[in-house]
Parts: sequence; structure tokens; C-alpha cells
Amino acid sequence: MPITAMPMPSPLPCLLLLLLPLLSTAAPTTTKIPLYRHLPAAATAAHHHPLSRLAQASLARATHLRTGHHHPQPSGSPVRTALYPHSYGGYAFSLSLGTPPQPLPVLLDTGSHLTWLPCTSSYKCLNCSSAASPIYHPKNSSTARLVSCRSPACLWIHSKPHLATCSASPAQPCRPGAATCNATASTVCPPYLVVYGSGSTSGLLLTDTLRSAATGRAAKRGFAVGCSLASVHQPPTGLAGFGRGAPSVPAQLGLTTFSYCLLSRRFDDDHAVSGELVLGSSSTTGKTPTQYVPLLKSPASRPPYSVYYYLSLTSLAVGGKPVRLPPRAFAPGGTNGGGGGAIIDSGTTFTYLDPTVFKPVSAAMVAAVGGRYNRSKIVEDALGLRPCFALPAGPGAKTMDLPELSLRFNGGAEMRLPVENYFVAAGGVGSAPEAICLAVVSDVPSAGDGGAPAAGGPAIILGSFQQQNYHVEYDLDKERLGFRPQPCSPASS
Repeated sequence: MPITAMPMPSPLPCLLLLLLPLLSTAAPTTTKIPLYRHLPAAATAAHHHPLSRLAQASLARATHLRTGHHHPQPSGSPVRTALYPHSYGGYAFSLSLGTPPQPLPVLLDTGSHLTWLPCTSSYKCLNCSSAASPIYHPKNSSTARLVSCRSPACLWIHSKPHLATCSASPAQPCRPGAATCNATASTVCPPYLVVYGSGSTSGLLLTDTLRSAATGRAAKRGFAVGCSLASVHQPPTGLAGFGRGAPSVPAQLGLTTFSYCLLSRRFDDDHAVSGELVLGSSSTTGKTPTQYVPLLKSPASRPPYSVYYYLSLTSLAVGGKPVRLPPRAFAPGGTNGGGGGAIIDSGTTFTYLDPTVFKPVSAAMVAAVGGRYNRSKIVEDALGLRPCFALPAGPGAKTMDLPELSLRFNGGAEMRLPVENYFVAAGGVGSAPEAICLAVVSDVPSAGDGGAPAAGGPAIILGSFQQQNYHVEYDLDKERLGFRPQPCSPASS
């Protein structure tokens, strides 16, 4: 999810008026923040089927990702934190921000690089979850500071032309409300606008102390974070950017390695089990050895494409047979963001395939099934997923023989996905019998016709659904991605 930094001169004084009181009040005792969310009742309607919502959200995010952004290495043991799957398609963990620390849930996102949080009780979020959401309160933190327009951090989200009217920053870090602070629209970093596949968020850039949720000790003083005042169609929590780039969590913490294990989606909103996020090097031992593949960089030097983790994918195979795909499926685009290449993204739920990739993969899947099961057009049209196959009736109705889907990489590594990582059960769609659908989205029309590739961006986006019960390691020092299948919770084995 790339950052679109836009000049917004007129709203800045108003935003400052909103923010100054938030940073000047004495801090009360912090409260415990809920971490779990559930689907609203409306999601049970046929036209709001949960799988349909996830498919639409995955496609919207993929569309945006494609069309679109020196710290010392920490010492000591790696930091581990629980990672929970949620029904809106994301995986969330808890971080602590401020002094005293405020525990806050955020979504893990490897497709963007700015961390932001709702930061006012009057936070406005249109078309968002109606559930009460936790709020970061800068006014409760003695270490919160507005970012100056002269700060290098401001250039993380704005280009120099946007800061042409920037005045000299105050000599001391500006804490609005303090007697020596004279923050004006010309000294504060202009508002940011972050645009995602299905919505956006906007606010002002702050710095505060990021702490370990487990120990409460400071992990990074002066951590740059977005203080969002308004959003459109966003999850109830904030977001932690783990993509490439200076604003990202790994870059600000000086990490050379991070990894995660994504719990099965069947545990959505279940507080009893969780996966894990590890900041720093983790053990590579396991029943299955870790396979490593080179990470590629986009030729584009500016966001959004420079933020993404491109994979050295060489082929997709269905039933053990490589699918004939166009070269653009494997090579990142040109310096202007020309389309092509494959990326991995924790913020996309269902894997996205460009029409030129999806059509042959879908055809290979249908051919491998060999007419053993009937296509379910009702389910396909309702959910936006295809192909979908109706479960057979009679004895053995819950057993289906399905072809394997695997991803092959440069160097010989292969990710052979378990069937539950690329087929999803789809029940309760009108009067149609229960079906299973390929958990992949594309721009291909419902009629199944091919389509021209959209301009710009990756051709393949490996989503979180396909990463379930995998340990995935980002070795930033060696520019490689490691993966191995493993249960992410004892309950998921």
C-alpha cells in the first residue's frame, strides 16, 4: 500500500488546531485495548458474503499496489510478539508507543512503509468498522513531538517541491502547548495522505518513543509515526509499515531481519491462538529446512514500487506441470513502474494474478481437474472467485482430488502450497450447493475472457492466504526471503 504525499496547504492550520490540544494535556492512566474484532451481522447476507468482501478487498488493494514509496543493528535477543488474524483480512500485533507506554494493535503490512495510528477521540472514519477502536493519544505522552518541515523525516513522505514554503524549524523539538513552542503552518511538516486500495487516511507526522510491548523498555526514541485524524474505509486499527524505505519499522529500528508465521484463517478473531512476529534473527531449526530465494528490487527508485519486496519467481506449476506464462510475470517493470514481476505482501489477502497470468493458470487448474467436478457459476458470480467447483453429492462428498499449486524460484527453491492455502470452502451462497473456489483474484471479467494487463505494477502479488502456516523470513542484509511450512500455533497443526 504505497504512500501518496500530496500538498495540502489549506487544511494544515485546521489540522494544527485539532492537534495542538491533543498534545498539551497531562497524561492520565492508560487503558487496556481490545485486540479482536468480528464480522458485522450484515456480512451474512448473500451479496455481502465474507469471501466476497475479502475477494473485493484483495482485488482493490492489488489494483492500487500495481498502479500506485544508518541505524545500528539492535543487540540482544529478538523481540517476539503475538500475531492475530482478523476477519477483515489482516494480521494484527500490539506495539507500545509513548511515555507512559500506550499498547496499540496495528496491522502488519509489508506493502507500505509508513506506520500510522488513529490519534484523537474525534477520529473520523467513513465506511469503517462500527466497533470501538483503540486510539493513540499524543496528549498523554510526554515524548510526543510534531515533526518539523525541515526534518529529514518530513522528506520521507513529501518531495522537496512540496516544502518550498517551509520556514526554518524551531531550535528545539516542538511540543505544541509548551511555552517555548510556536508551531505554525510553515514550520510543521505538511499533512500526509495515504491512499490504499479501498480507502485512505490523513493526518500529521509525529515522533514518539516506541517500546517493546513485552518489557516496556524503549526500543526507539523519536520513532516517526502518522497521527491520523480522518480515514476512509480502513480497518479499526492502525497500520505498521514493514516495506522497504526509511519510514518503515525495520529501517527505523535498524533491523536486518524480521519474520512472521501467519496463523490459519480459520482462527480469525480467535483470542485463544495466535501466530508470531519476530523482530531480529530467529531460529532456523524445524522439521522442514528453510528455503531461501533472492529478493529483487524494482528499477523504479521512488515509491510505490521501490517499497515492494520483489521475488525471483521463475514459474508457477499446476499438478506438477509448469504453466506457460508471459515474461512479464517474472521480471520487475522499468524505471517508470512498468508492469511486471512478483511481490510478496502481507496486506493482500488472496493472491492477485494479472489477467495475462491468471487466464493460463485458471485454465491449467480446470484442465487438471479433468471434469471430475461441476463448475458452480452461481458461486463464482457471487464471490468474484473462479474457478469454483461444487462439492459432489453422496458418499465421499467432503473429499475432492485437487491438483497441486506450487511456486518455483531462482536457485531451485519451491513453495508447494497445501490445498487449504489455495482453495477455500464457499458455503451459504444462495441456493447453490457448497463449493470450493481457487483463492486467487484477477481483473478477468466474469465471463472468463482474457484481458489486457493493467499498466504499471507487479503482475503477481503473493497474498497472506497463501502464506498461512509458513514461517516467512525477510533477510534484509543478504537480500533474500526464506520460507518453510510449519504450524503457526499448536492448535493449527
